[in-house]
Amino acid sequence: MTDASTHPVPETAPEVETRAATLIRPLYCIAIAFSLFQLYTAVFTPLSSLVVRSVHVGFLILLALTLYRANGSGESKVPWYDWLLGLTGFALGFYHWIFEADIMLRFLPETQDLIVGTLMVALVFEGARRCMGIGLAVVCGLFLLWGLFGQYLPDPLGHRGYAPDQVLQQLFLGTEGIFGIPTFVSSTYLFLFILFGSFLQQAGMVSLFNHLSLGTVGHTKGGPAKVAVVSSGIMGTISGSGIANVVTTGLFTIPLMKRFGYRPAFAGAVEATASMGGQIMPPVMGAVAFIMAETIGAPYVDVVKAAAIPAVLYFATVLWMVHLEAGRCNLKGLPKEECPRPLLALKERWYLLLPLMTLVWLLFGGYTPLFAGTIGLLLTVVLILGSALSGPLRQTYMKVAFWIMVGLACSAFFKFGAGAIFALIGVLILPQLVLKGGRSTLKLCLDSLAQGAVSATGVGIACAVVGVIIAILTLTGLPITIGSAIVDIGQSSLFLSLVLTMLTCIVLGMGIPSIPNYIITSSIAGPVLVQLGVPVIVAHMFVFYFGIMANLTPPVALAAFAAAPIANAPAMRISMICLRIAIAGFLLPFMAVYAPALMLQGDSLWMSVWVTFKAVFAIALWGAAAIGYLQAPLNWTERLWATAAAGCMVVAMPITDEIGLTLGAAFLAWHWFRVRRGSSLATEPA
Repeated sequence: MTDASTHPVPETAPEVETRAATLIRPLYCIAIAFSLFQLYTAVFTPLSSLVVRSVHVGFLILLALTLYRANGSGESKVPWYDWLLGLTGFALGFYHWIFEADIMLRFLPETQDLIVGTLMVALVFEGARRCMGIGLAVVCGLFLLWGLFGQYLPDPLGHRGYAPDQVLQQLFLGTEGIFGIPTFVSSTYLFLFILFGSFLQQAGMVSLFNHLSLGTVGHTKGGPAKVAVVSSGIMGTISGSGIANVVTTGLFTIPLMKRFGYRPAFAGAVEATASMGGQIMPPVMGAVAFIMAETIGAPYVDVVKAAAIPAVLYFATVLWMVHLEAGRCNLKGLPKEECPRPLLALKERWYLLLPLMTLVWLLFGGYTPLFAGTIGLLLTVVLILGSALSGPLRQTYMKVAFWIMVGLACSAFFKFGAGAIFALIGVLILPQLVLKGGRSTLKLCLDSLAQGAVSATGVGIACAVVGVIIAILTLTGLPITIGSAIVDIGQSSLFLSLVLTMLTCIVLGMGIPSIPNYIITSSIAGPVLVQLGVPVIVAHMFVFYFGIMANLTPPVALAAFAAAPIANAPAMRISMICLRIAIAGFLLPFMAVYAPALMLQGDSLWMSVWVTFKAVFAIALWGAAAIGYLQAPLNWTERLWATAAAGCMVVAMPITDEIGLTLGAAFLAWHWFRVRRGSSLATEPA
């Protein structure tokens, strides 16, 4: 069995985030400048999309090569060679800005294009290696080598051959390579929403979420574990990062679960599984919602609607597993008097929900995610600055009048755009310079800007390097070749094609984060599933879900390795328990393919209700079979019985539904009868 101590957890964004406020002065200023550049271009769009992407990648290279040391050390001083490499990449990021018109008019790349492009691609690879580990860099490097030398390979691996300048033109000069759709999303939606989450966390949103989860479920059976599920689910709405959730909420929830009797490995597995669910929880969904919307050309709201029911079912499954484990081990909840009052927490910090509510309202009102995210972020800044100014006001009517004035000023954005809120922020900043405590509030805002940039570095550089794969795939037409082979298999067995796609996503996800995993697999497998008759959104959700599940699947299981040091339990043991707890994450995508109404695809609301009911019933049976407990312990015959009943409901056919519902109802009736008979026998006098 592999022990956590022998497998150090790779450095992730949250670990870097904790250092953001104590960065050396140059890096701190660079991170703030990066955030301000992204904010400015998002609101005023003064530059072309390609130029913004190029400068964005330049900032990413600079931060990646200076924040993450080449030798893996953690010293605060940045070596001179890292500064040289980082500043070189940053300077090259302005190449498209300076020569934009010339590049657009060129038919073939010139020598300077080839030199700059080679350096830029090499630095992106080095940044990805440092930020995301060797796995992603190796996978992208193999694709690059195949694009350059694939003509020497035998069929079916070979291609007709492409000149190096043709490959580099695809990688660097256009919008197919490192400046492709993933980088476009990173430079717009993704960065803005990460920055949004950074400001919300600084404003105290994490504390509010913890109080709400403790107050609502902390006192119930198995309450500490349910707190982990609820808090991770809510955190996922603003962070969208599974590993980040593990190492933030896990520091609080895992020791709490262990203190109340949960096994260390089970506690770590609950947190890891719930945290990964944050990536499928709307509205952020680990930023994949934005990438998916751009990829398939669908409105962002459609993607969110398709993800809503499966996300709720995923967390319902984890809660149900936790509840059953608590019943099996007779674990109680927290004392009622130790739990905070959720209504009191809401009363004290209800205003923190306003940006999130505004965000959701704008998204469903038809505004673009970029506009909605920008407004949500700016309103959060207004709340932070306004709270610092209203705090010293003693009279209630003065506070009310102050916030009414702020609200009226914010409403000006409907007429004048986001520039009106920028002006309001400027007005609110001026008093902070002279009031007591004002400078600490401004420091908090600057820290949020820096943390947002640092948090976006790893994901952004991953989006850039994955563009290499997309460029090679587009150049060679490999997806068509692979797609044809899988389509041939799918004509005889859709289920086999789904299994092959699932295995591809999981294998790729073992060394690649979920965002680049989705980008790669959706490029290869997404069109294939569509050809087999699967709705577009369902097909892309299918590959996305299994990319996430790879973080829980042995032997890599990054989420399990992140939880292992906190739980003080072997990572492989945590990973195996994750497979049981997250069973819905493995089966719901199959159910959605056979019954797309689960993702609200179709016009029949009744069909969506019916499929959701089946899924809930199947989840209840799967949970009982996996844990081995319902109202009482289950023997192996009963567990197999429940598994068979649940499995029949995956395939949306009338006969399998009838068999599954009949078996499930019979199982519940038998279990109720057995438990009732056992309790009556136990109470009879001897």
